[in-house]
Amino acid sequence: MKLICIEEHTMDPATGQAAAPSLEREAPYMSLQSSPKAASGPPDPTRPNLVEMSEAIRLGTDLGAGRIANMDQHRIDMQIVSYSTPIQLAPPEQARTLARAANERLAEAVAANPERLQGFAMLPWQLPAAAAQELEHAVTGLGLRGVLLVGRPGDTFLDDPAYRPVLEKITELGVPLYLHPFHPVPQVQQAYYAGLPEEVSTQFSLGGWGWHHEAGVHLLRLILSGVFERLPGLQVISGHWGELVPFYLHRLDHVIPTSISGLGKPVSEIYRSNVWITPSGMFHRAHFEFIRETLGLDRLIWSVDYPYLTLDGTRSFLGGLSLGSEEKHKITHGNAEKLFRL
Repeated sequence: MKLICIEEHTMDPATGQAAAPSLEREAPYMSLQSSPKAASGPPDPTRPNLVEMSEAIRLGTDLGAGRIANMDQHRIDMQIVSYSTPIQLAPPEQARTLARAANERLAEAVAANPERLQGFAMLPWQLPAAAAQELEHAVTGLGLRGVLLVGRPGDTFLDDPAYRPVLEKITELGVPLYLHPFHPVPQVQQAYYAGLPEEVSTQFSLGGWGWHHEAGVHLLRLILSGVFERLPGLQVISGHWGELVPFYLHRLDHVIPTSISGLGKPVSEIYRSNVWITPSGMFHRAHFEFIRETLGLDRLIWSVDYPYLTLDGTRSFLGGLSLGSEEKHKITHGNAEKLFRL
């Protein structure tokens, strides 16, 4: 059983350094995310385990032998690697150069192991026209397979008309866009998640809840603003079992029908035509069964969220699911091969 995983990350130190001052202003609490307590407790070999942040960075920056050896150990055939570094927080005058260097570094790693690694492009979102140009270069020149955005592209979401050139270029090139979560809008974080013990507030704001809610809102804004009706070929990937949205599709259709939204189709129909889902290492049987019953398996692609989670339990979880051979083929590699044209 060939296994392709598509939310697997690397980091770009230069971009991280350039983005650090803005990140400190917007989300000073994020430093607590790396608390050893977040990864405490004995590891469970049956499921992915949280990795302490300094160790995750060490593992993530390796795009060579160490990463391949870890994949071999857990029988993962290919990773489609993306940068989890928030380039949109870097100074605009540096963003274009940083994106080009990061994409070339990733492309070099892919060229060294093309059967094991593929990549998502990093874009200078601060400069939408330049972002479209960089995507063209990354896909047609470097052979990268898509683009991943960590959080919001700026002060607004991707439905802002300023980002239309980038979305048009993504659609034109026929590559997918991965909407990855990140810290909430600062005003939202203060109103919704502050006022609790510091570490509780941090994890509540981020991976415990807040950034999944933010990523779900991001996707719903694309649907409700009509982006997918203007660009029906645009394909978006949503991790963590769809960032809460699949669990509310029926409710969205009921409360925001086409008579209110002005869209040509119900929200759920647009979702089923334009969105792909990954588990991001949240290996819970009930989540899988809900997605299978609600959306089917034609748009489910596997992922582990390495190196923030270990690769433990990936094969055993898949092996424990009640799947026919065709279903197993789809979610382990067939859907990925179709979407990324592998």
